[in-house]
Amino acid sequence: MSDFEMTLYVAAEPQQVWEAITGDEGSRAVMWGSAIRGELAAGERYEYVGPGQDGDETVHVYGEVLAAEPGTLLQLSEHPGPTYRENHAELRSRMTWRMDSAGDGLTKLTFTNDEWSEGHPAEAETAETWPLVLSSFKSWIETGRALPFPA
Repeated sequence: MSDFEMTLYVAAEPQQVWEAITGDEGSRAVMWGSAIRGELAAGERYEYVGPGQDGDETVHVYGEVLAAEPGTLLQLSEHPGPTYRENHAELRSRMTWRMDSAGDGLTKLTFTNDEWSEGHPAEAETAETWPLVLSSFKSWIETGRALPFPA
C-alpha cells in the first residue's frame, strides 16, 4: 500500500488552520459541503456528513479519532461511508494533520494518508484528490475562498 504525504505552508497561525479543518465553515467550503460530526477527542467516533447519495445527511467517511490536539495534531481512522461500499467496515486508512508554527503568522501543515487496508478503493485516487483538497484549505484560510474543483 502506498502512503501519501504532503507539506505546505499556510499564512495563518496553527489554531486558525485547525479551525478551518475541523470547523463547519471551512470544512463545508472545502469538503463538498460536508462537516465533521462528533467530539474530536481520542477514542471518539466522528463522521463527515453532507450532501450526497443519501440526501443532505450522507455519511461520506467515518471512523475513530486517534489523536486530537487543537492547533497541533488531528489523527483519524477512515472508513468509506456505508452507502458507498458494502464492506465499508473492512476498508480503512489513517489521516494525520500536523500543524507546526513556522514563524509569526505561518503554519507548516503536513498531511499524511497511510495504513491502507487491502483493496481500499480510495487509495488509487489519493495522490490526485488530496493535493486539491489541501490547496483548497490553504486558499480558504488565506483568502476566504475555496478552489473551484474540476467536475
